[in-house]
Amino acid sequence: MAETRDRITLSGVTAIGRHGVFDHERRDGQPFIVDAVLFMDIREAAATDDLTKTANYGMVAETIKELITGEPFALIETLAETLAQRILSEFDLLAVEITVHKPKAPIQVPFGDVTITIYRERA
Repeated sequence: MAETRDRITLSGVTAIGRHGVFDHERRDGQPFIVDAVLFMDIREAAATDDLTKTANYGMVAETIKELITGEPFALIETLAETLAQRILSEFDLLAVEITVHKPKAPIQVPFGDVTITIYRERA
């Protein structure tokens, strides 16, 4: 259902986090980039031109930054799930899609990026 709803997309929220399995990842940190797609019905916000009737994407970006720079997780899967649950709990959304990028993942072969994308609907 949410795929037919309106979407607000926030791309490239970047901060240094200490997520990872290895000691050096937690010690040194590395950039994490998050894209968030917020699914909601924006008709009331558009009709009233009222910020309180939509998702304040500036506040969403602050929430993302707070979680990237906060408590470290071993897996980016855990970071993605935590982001989705927190955003759904703090903002009036139907669903959210979160993509976490880990472009400096400790992989020993050339690569462009590592990402995980999850989609969660309000329960």
